[in-house]
Amino acid sequence: ENKEKIIEFNNNIGTLEKAVKKLKPEYEKNSKLFHSKKEVEDLYQNISKYALLNGLSIINLKKSEPKPVSGQAQPSTDGNSEQNSSSQNNEGQQVLYFKIPVEYEIRGNFLSYLKFRRALSKSSKVINYDKEQITTLTEIQGQILSKGTISIVGLPNEYK
Repeated sequence: ENKEKIIEFNNNIGTLEKAVKKLKPEYEKNSKLFHSKKEVEDLYQNISKYALLNGLSIINLKKSEPKPVSGQAQPSTDGNSEQNSSSQNNEGQQVLYFKIPVEYEIRGNFLSYLKFRRALSKSSKVINYDKEQITTLTEIQGQILSKGTISIVGLPNEYK
């Protein structure tokens, strides 16, 4: 009986490896979009690191509360209605993901700010620029102040 199970498991290994190989591109696509809670903390560190490397001063860096983004509630096809109800908002709509806004104020020269933005854009995760305002500082020649909001997205099971 154990030998039969070993043969069965060996046969399943090949099937499972093919399934993993088939799902890998979709996983990689989705893993670039969604951020875990730890990755949000990593984003803070990266913003600070890139600002310091480029000679910029961070005046303010603040994460706001995650905001649910909803869609129409879909009936569960797998019979797991408990999981579906836990990922719904107050109106009964299914929470598809959470949008996590991060507000910032950074001061420095414009060229350094452009280098900062370029370094941040090379991140392996998707970062959305929702709002940005760049003003020149009259009291310090050649300096700018950038105020803005970036946002990232997280899966519902991470931010309930």
